[in-house]
Amino acid sequence: MTSTPTVPKHLNFITGNKNKLAEVQAILGGVIELRNQNVDLVEIQGTVEEVTLDKAKRAAEAVQGPVLVEDTCLCFKAMNDLPGPYIKWFMQSLGPSNLHKMLSGFDDKSAQAVCTFGYCEGPGHEPILFQGRTDGRLVESRGSTVFGWDSCFEYEGQTYAEMEKSEKNKVSHRGKALEKLKAWLAGHVE
Repeated sequence: MTSTPTVPKHLNFITGNKNKLAEVQAILGGVIELRNQNVDLVEIQGTVEEVTLDKAKRAAEAVQGPVLVEDTCLCFKAMNDLPGPYIKWFMQSLGPSNLHKMLSGFDDKSAQAVCTFGYCEGPGHEPILFQGRTDGRLVESRGSTVFGWDSCFEYEGQTYAEMEKSEKNKVSHRGKALEKLKAWLAGHVE
């Protein structure tokens, strides 16, 4: 018999990214209190779902308790969804001002932003995933470059970096994933 997972009122969110933490807290709007923990986790190669499931299991083991993890992808249609879950490494090497050059040889500049949250009740438990996707295009950097590839991802004429934060949170991949998580949490928080 499988028990229904419960979520404590205070949850460990595993991230070292302060911008991501602030955005997640803003979107969740007090539904749950997040306690940030920066745990260095090995990331496997695979699909975004495989990466997130493994990350959630490793994090739950590391903190010996319930965790929330997140993995973000940027998928280019012209490259059969690459770089996908490996976008972090491309951003570290190229930076936001050069990322658009990856598609310079392609006519198709369409991209999909994908965010997957994984909740794991603790060591030995199977994680639950919540995913959001937003279609857009890769463009030359416009706006602030302080948050990942926000200045390079354009949605309906504006890059994420050019949008007001509250507007971005309504349409973004992270906002969509967190809406699903929020709905699930409503019935599972202790």
